[in-house]
Amino acid sequence: MTITQRIECHIPLNRVEGDLELRVAVEGGRIVESWSSGTMYRGFERMLVGRAPLDSLVITPRICGICTITHLTAAVQALDQIFGVVPPSNAVRMRNLALMIETIQSDIRQSLLMFLVDLSTSVGMGHAWHAEAQVRYQALRGIRCIAAVKETKRLLEIIALLGGQWPHTSFMVPGGVVYAPPVVDFQKAVLLLRQFRNWYEQTVLGCGCARWLELASVGDLEAWLAESASHRQGDVGFLLRAGRDLGLDRLGIGSGNFLSYGALPIPVDSGLFGSGGQLVGAGFVAGLGQTVGFEEQKIAEHVACSWYADYPGGLHPMIGITEPVASGAEGKKYSWVKAPRYAGLVAETGPVAERVVMQDPLFMDLARRDQGVSALTRQLARLVRPAYLFGAAEQWLHELIRHQAESFYLSVESVSQGEGVGLTQAARGALGHWVKVENGQIAHYQIITPTAWNGSPRDEHGMRGAWEQALLGTPLADPDADDPVLAGMVVRSFDPCLVCSVHVVDGGGRRTLRP
Repeated sequence: MTITQRIECHIPLNRVEGDLELRVAVEGGRIVESWSSGTMYRGFERMLVGRAPLDSLVITPRICGICTITHLTAAVQALDQIFGVVPPSNAVRMRNLALMIETIQSDIRQSLLMFLVDLSTSVGMGHAWHAEAQVRYQALRGIRCIAAVKETKRLLEIIALLGGQWPHTSFMVPGGVVYAPPVVDFQKAVLLLRQFRNWYEQTVLGCGCARWLELASVGDLEAWLAESASHRQGDVGFLLRAGRDLGLDRLGIGSGNFLSYGALPIPVDSGLFGSGGQLVGAGFVAGLGQTVGFEEQKIAEHVACSWYADYPGGLHPMIGITEPVASGAEGKKYSWVKAPRYAGLVAETGPVAERVVMQDPLFMDLARRDQGVSALTRQLARLVRPAYLFGAAEQWLHELIRHQAESFYLSVESVSQGEGVGLTQAARGALGHWVKVENGQIAHYQIITPTAWNGSPRDEHGMRGAWEQALLGTPLADPDADDPVLAGMVVRSFDPCLVCSVHVVDGGGRRTLRP
């Protein structure tokens, strides 16, 4: 009988947003099992209970310093429902623009400062592109990294013009926004966006956005790469060339299910068209099939492997329970992250899920070629997402200039009770806030973040979370000797956000032999 060595260990993972610990089992030089643990409990949902409803607009943007606008967006949408108000078109434009700018800067920073940095490390040694990767992406020194910081910092000035500051602005309120900027501020925003778009097209994309949006198949993508040296030398082209060389197009295949809540509602007097009245469509896709309509009632959270008080099955977040329990004797529990499921299924969310839900022909073709969404395709979707947003952002800015004299806010009456749901697409995917107000105070608040979907532990049926599944098959010959960069790249392709600090776990672990 052949004895196969099974090694269980922790692997270090930095350059993620928050406290993340990974435990993996390795056999035959590949990961055969994985457990993802969010290691910090913060308790924002419990903090909000008993407070005035408008307090959520100040507190929830501080959940994260990266996706602050997205939490504000979800919170104010829930309050719009509770207060029974539909914001005027100008307020919708301003809310949308702030969310789009935050998303674009996050996509660029994550791609150039967190993901592509790996290409400059030991994983690239021996490859023809490694020296170039070091010049471009070496941490704190790479010319692309430095440029990304400078350019995104300038881009964020648009949010300052619209909302006064970034991060942690609270300029959205039930009924609209608190401030109607003068035309000159919108004109400044147009200039800032145009400057950033020019840099993005020349440096990151290597072509105009219109050219990229013409691509509808893998064949088109190959032709685009061969078409021009600028295409190959842009960060998108470099990602494709180096990522294929490393085999990232064969790693990181997840659950095969994709979820988008939809985002960026289109104002009634706008000239834009979208999917279901939103620029980013909502829906669910199982097994790379056709998109089916999104039904909020099908969401439920499980806690069988999470450090919370047990309840049977999964609970919809409007009746969900967040009761922390971590005595150290919970057995199979291993994460502060709950396990959200859609119609009982694990679902991946994020920029690639948006493209799949919207049946984008290029990304559907890539996914079908790779027999699932790979780490490379997932990261590609993030790096090119700005190309799909610039046009709408520019149009809404020009519409704000034309309609500046119109309303930005509708007054609301105070309410003593009600329920509301705020659903949007954050940079990392589907974000939801579920709120109940009773006797003029918040009685219930539940939040499901994109990382809860992607980084969930197992549920009561033993189904792995999205990146727990995606890690399976990743090469890791010797966890003690190897730098587990590929495993890190698989997880980072989901852009983890476990909140506001980096947690590195030492590589200690236990070893067992299994026949």
